[in-house]
Amino acid sequence: MELLDGKKVSNQIKEEIAVEVSKMKERGEKVPHLAAIIVGNDGASLTYVGSKVRSCEKVGFESTLVKMPSTTSELELLKKIEELNENDDIDGFIVQLPLPPQIDTQKVLLAVDPDKDVDGFHPMNFGKMALDMSTFIPATPFGILELLERYNVDTKGKHTVVIGRSHIVGRPMSILMGRKGWPGNSTVTLTHSHTKNITQITSQADIIISALGVPNFLKAEMVKDDVVVIDVGITRVADDTKEKGYYITGDVDFENVSKKASFITPVPGGVGPMTIAMLLKNTLLARERHRGRK
Repeated sequence: MELLDGKKVSNQIKEEIAVEVSKMKERGEKVPHLAAIIVGNDGASLTYVGSKVRSCEKVGFESTLVKMPSTTSELELLKKIEELNENDDIDGFIVQLPLPPQIDTQKVLLAVDPDKDVDGFHPMNFGKMALDMSTFIPATPFGILELLERYNVDTKGKHTVVIGRSHIVGRPMSILMGRKGWPGNSTVTLTHSHTKNITQITSQADIIISALGVPNFLKAEMVKDDVVVIDVGITRVADDTKEKGYYITGDVDFENVSKKASFITPVPGGVGPMTIAMLLKNTLLARERHRGRK
């Protein structure tokens, strides 16, 4: 069994990006600038956005954090998005989800300029991805592809089972794993909460990508020997014996499934760090595109 070490690979990617940025500086070019909007005080979101800002500093990007109160109206947020769309200094930006209930998330994602949508959530970018056109791939699926590639995981002709059909991970992953090229060219089964006999399906899978958000859902008896397991789930489970009062676990019963797997991602330290690294990569791509146009 080999661990798909997202922490190690994400650091390699950040080092590669830092080299590119230093070359830009030497040529006297503008460095990439990533902005993030956060509405409210959700603890997990603040931690995640803080991590993105620190990562920007590490690779030499400029970064802007726009904090807005939880009482922000939809109109106020849309105005702020319009400002960032029109600001030529900003190459890419994200709106941290989830948003407060008074704001329509779909309306907000549609308002982001597709050329600055480094999260890859805009329908235009999603559509281009589905059609194998050059675009921003959502950061988490992009990170999974990168992990598979860097560890030389064979995907051609393999049976990939995706658990979960979210627009952020499950659905794009099912499209990407079935695309022509590598990683891809696999036969994909997309499963979800209404799938019957899921164990029958997962036990035939060569590759399982689980993005369900149910702790320890995937058990050893649900997988075959030498399976490749990508665990996207990340859940805080209350535990008074821990200093923080909780521990973090994924969708996979790691201890037992890892004994049968050929490759597996840990939680934490697997897919999570890759998501931030690929967000930076998308921002670098955005900068290069904007420079090419000018």
